[in-house]
Amino acid sequence: MAKTAIKLAAILVVIGVAIAPSYNYAAPHRHAANDARPKAQPAPSQNNQYLARPLFGETHLHTINSGDAAVSGTRVTPEDAIRFGRGDEVTSSSGQKAKLARPLDFIQVSDHAELIGTGAEIYNGNSEYMKDPTLRRWNAAISGPFEGALAAMREVIEAFSQGRLPAILFDPSISGPIIRSVWSNYLSVVDRYNDPGKYTVLAAFEFTSTPRGDNLHRIVMFRDSAERVGKILPFSSLESRDPAKLWDYMQNYETSTGGQVLAIPHNPNLSNGKMFALTDFTGNEFTAEYALRRQRWEPLLEVVQAKGDSEAHQYLSPNDEFADFGKSGWDIGNLDLSVAKRPEMIASEYAREALKRGILLEQRLGVNPFKFGMIGASDIHTGLSTADENNFMGENAVGEPRAERATNVEIRGQGLKREGWQSLGGSLAAVWAISNTREAIFDAMKRREVYATTGTRMSVRVFGGFGFTARDFGNNWVRNGYLRGVPMGGTLDAGSSRQAPAFMIDALKDPDGANLDRVQMVKGWVDANGQTHEKIYNVAWSNPRVRRMTANGNIGAVGDTVNIANATYSNTIGAPNLRTLWVDPEYNPNQRAFYYVRVLEIPTPRWPAYDAVRFNLSLPPNAITKSQERAYTSPIWISPR
Repeated sequence: MAKTAIKLAAILVVIGVAIAPSYNYAAPHRHAANDARPKAQPAPSQNNQYLARPLFGETHLHTINSGDAAVSGTRVTPEDAIRFGRGDEVTSSSGQKAKLARPLDFIQVSDHAELIGTGAEIYNGNSEYMKDPTLRRWNAAISGPFEGALAAMREVIEAFSQGRLPAILFDPSISGPIIRSVWSNYLSVVDRYNDPGKYTVLAAFEFTSTPRGDNLHRIVMFRDSAERVGKILPFSSLESRDPAKLWDYMQNYETSTGGQVLAIPHNPNLSNGKMFALTDFTGNEFTAEYALRRQRWEPLLEVVQAKGDSEAHQYLSPNDEFADFGKSGWDIGNLDLSVAKRPEMIASEYAREALKRGILLEQRLGVNPFKFGMIGASDIHTGLSTADENNFMGENAVGEPRAERATNVEIRGQGLKREGWQSLGGSLAAVWAISNTREAIFDAMKRREVYATTGTRMSVRVFGGFGFTARDFGNNWVRNGYLRGVPMGGTLDAGSSRQAPAFMIDALKDPDGANLDRVQMVKGWVDANGQTHEKIYNVAWSNPRVRRMTANGNIGAVGDTVNIANATYSNTIGAPNLRTLWVDPEYNPNQRAFYYVRVLEIPTPRWPAYDAVRFNLSLPPNAITKSQERAYTSPIWISPR
């Protein structure tokens, strides 16, 4: 059987059909398309005191169990990663002591499902794997200096995306037992460290579909304990690269175990137009059934992480002065830079455009396939989730703190390159949950009552409704918001109302971070001719007596207190809290629309600026050393009359 599998793998690689035989380690899939409608999620109690603050956590993190992390030098285990997230001091892969100044509220380690754990076996010199010359070379590279690990990492990413991994990795007699053991051990760690009410640990994995280097990755997260999740194994792109097959797997899990699961697409900016294309994986136009399944299984989008920001793009939104954030090096090609980016790809890669496409498709199909909330995450491959710029532990082990990391060329192709300084410092998922438990966090994500931050822990809350007044925005405004409207992630039915929607918006600075610059409302809609539009409204900002709104709705810059020479800033500008009741002045009750809030802080130093001081560096002249951290809320949708 092993010889047959290896021979089949080689044939499939040559003809480009797949990168491995389809080994189905899970239970048989049951196709249940007619059971794709989302389950109703419980609304939180309006009187629950824990609604006063959001929970901040990590949903996308890799350890030694991910092949690309292990081969690039990561030695941190899932247990190390979980301990680090709760505030323990751990030792990094490069031997440095690392600790968070502020622990996370929740975490999930999401290692690649593809051959999970085998990278660690390559590092450890598994005797079976060492029979292959490529794996022997990788073993030697990752056992030596970091430069060798970096070269090995590039080779692994390229080999994976192009279907050239050594065939011995797909011998089920070798890899099968490793995968089962790794998954079982991981789940036992997850349950052991889960501490309801204090620190929540969820089970997850990454489905890493990367056809020809184009990123179609999904994080798959579970609501359930190890006893239930352990009845299946992770679904890998080695079984199918088609996300619809992943949805089959998820349906099978819920049907066969009674558990709950959801998927979170990420890195749309590196998909070269694939993530939000108007056709499915096989090139067919969306049907209502397909749209319903996508909405059912993918209620969220990872909109920002270390590999750039995917909220908006200046090419699509030329009037948005803040759309260029997190683009340097990340909008030039796909994940491995095997294909350069073309302008026509960009519209299918960014959240705002996808949200507009979603309401347009809903007008035609009756279902919105892109009805997603927004969260942030890190995609860090060190096992150490650090979102603070002054404590950035690197995107991968070779990028852990050292003088060379800002100028390392990490990926190169098509005459293009990505340098170390272009990585963002990390991002967070913020969740409005009624308690710090798996069930409450998962349910909040399912109903999209979440928002993304670029690492800041600012508190942002939004309710939309018809007829909200200043009186509603008083002492009981949260209660009023739930009773008479919807929170972020909800849908307002215009019904027979001719009133414009009103939004109660409250943004509070990170208690350990920078003051706030402004609050913006981003609106998208479809007109009577089937054309999509967008507009950004500045709805609240610091020092309004001095910074006046112009006739076209713009306001001046907040200022800049950053001192690059010593990587400091001052909160002498900006505001600790911005709060407003905003009513859409251009509302049309016959149009489909969405609204989400973007909140910006004052400028602060980025991690390369802190590195320059720490290591006495001269950074490249094009290196970005400061930025305005921000948050993006999940949208509120308007269903027309």
